[in-house]
Amino acid sequence: MASVNGQDDGGTWPTGLDEAIRTTAADIAATLRGASDTGAPVPGSRWTVGEAAAHLAQANELMAHLADGEERGYGDGTPQGLAEANQRALAAFAERRAEPLAAMIVEQAEAFLESAARRPASNASPTSHASHASHPSDTAHASHGELVTPMGPMSLDVLGSYLLTHMLGHGYDLARALGRPHMLNRARVELTLPFLITAMPRVLDTTAAAGLTARYAIRLRGGACFGAAFTDGAMTVAPSPPSRPDCTILTEPAAFLLMALGRLGPWGAVARGRVLTWGRKPWLAPRFPALFSPP
Repeated sequence: MASVNGQDDGGTWPTGLDEAIRTTAADIAATLRGASDTGAPVPGSRWTVGEAAAHLAQANELMAHLADGEERGYGDGTPQGLAEANQRALAAFAERRAEPLAAMIVEQAEAFLESAARRPASNASPTSHASHASHPSDTAHASHGELVTPMGPMSLDVLGSYLLTHMLGHGYDLARALGRPHMLNRARVELTLPFLITAMPRVLDTTAAAGLTARYAIRLRGGACFGAAFTDGAMTVAPSPPSRPDCTILTEPAAFLLMALGRLGPWGAVARGRVLTWGRKPWLAPRFPALFSPP
């Protein structure tokens, strides 16, 4: 069974992350370059294709700056704050043409990798130990070796996973809007786990989780696994599943990421056979994705 962050023994930068970032950006660019109308709507979004692509180009540039150690204010870490920051950034950036945006997405992904290569990887990643629920205001300041991001302080490797996760989510949206194949696969989804495990407690819907006491084992079919435990609504995420989970959720990798990013509902995934559940309390499975408010 693969570890949650796919790391080798030489450090915390996940094996294959560079290639996943580079090829995902290239796949998104190829999808965009086939667009005849960037004014077409993105399904399930208020954005057009051009707006979603512009957001991706801007976000990749932001991530490259963050990897260089720059501190860039961008929202307050809450889903609403990030959405408002996205809208302000889009309003100040007029480019909506496919070719320039495709080029910028690729260029800024490469700029991120160049920035990351100039910085030594931290000795400890947040995914190497349990992550606990916290309010965004508690994550405003990074400790030594961490970088300040819109989702709180992160190590360099988790920031790389964040970039990949963000590209895959919006790349999926663009592929749907343009009738093209999406770019999600098991290897890429596994590389999103360091970020997702870090981010889950930060996007926990405390109202939805109130009073919940349960232990989940989350497994990706053919790959990684992790654990999530709730004690009276307080959440802890660990890189290994609990020994006696109340509910085990086995998910196809693409379905897992789409549910985590709010692109796919749990009942739709179950109906398509993309999710299997078992344990002492299997009825807890559909509740799990509803416990979070992804930005």
